[in-house]
Amino acid sequence: MQWIVIVVILVVVIAFIALTVKVVPQQRVGVVERLGKFNRLLNPGLNILIPVIDQVRIYHDLRIQQANVPPQTVITKDNVQVQIDSIIFYQVVNPEQATYGISDYVYGVRNISTATMRQIIGKLELDETLSGREKISNEIRIALDEATEKWGVRIERVEVIDIQPPTDIQEAMDKQMKAERNKRAIVLEAEAAKQDMILRAEGDKQSKILKAEGDKEARIREAEGLRQAQELEALGQAKAIEAVAAAEKQRIELIRSAGLDETVLAYRSFEALEEVAKGPANKVFIPSNAVETLGSLGAVGELFKEKKA
Repeated sequence: MQWIVIVVILVVVIAFIALTVKVVPQQRVGVVERLGKFNRLLNPGLNILIPVIDQVRIYHDLRIQQANVPPQTVITKDNVQVQIDSIIFYQVVNPEQATYGISDYVYGVRNISTATMRQIIGKLELDETLSGREKISNEIRIALDEATEKWGVRIERVEVIDIQPPTDIQEAMDKQMKAERNKRAIVLEAEAAKQDMILRAEGDKQSKILKAEGDKEARIREAEGLRQAQELEALGQAKAIEAVAAAEKQRIELIRSAGLDETVLAYRSFEALEEVAKGPANKVFIPSNAVETLGSLGAVGELFKEKKA
């Protein structure tokens, strides 16, 4: 009997402790109600409650959560049905408002997202819808932010995952895309051929210009070289003439300094003529005045006298 009492007491103590002590993990928070009325929040760590009187209504995860929005069929401005799949990232920033502001904020976020998406797509044509994912996502996020502000929920991001048009539209778009790619390929090929021809012509032009400039430069250099050669040759001749003149001048001065007069020079000339006259076929004609001049010299005069006799 005593053991039963002890067991009951232990059970009561354990239940009392379980109802009194609450350990909340990080990034979670609990909403405490006292006698059915909001009392306080349980923050991460150890928390003490009054058993029976205090009750934890709900725990909220404060991390960023994601909610998949089921694929929605919407109609564009040009009456094309498209199926849109999206996902929403949100975070609870006010646990009290998230508990008492709306019964199920995830459900509310999905519904507002769907309604907003229909309104946005209804204003866009198919091409704008397919190319405007970022615009659609931003407008849905702005609409959700305005609605969920009083729910204690903040919308972090909205992503439009897929926009799927009807099969026939998809096939027509594929054909159009294929035709556009073929057209682009043909245009690019023609453009490449055009660029190739332009580059080749430009290269040929540059080559001819460079060749002409090279020939011109070569002729200029050749003419310049010839001119310099002629100048150097003329300069050399002028210097040679100057040297000959200087030597002749020096020789004349040396003759003058040696005291040689016209008579000696005439005699020296006669000696030279005598050597010339020794040849068998040579005849020398001497002017009479020269003979008189030479005859006035002693030995030379005798020589001419003998020849006259």
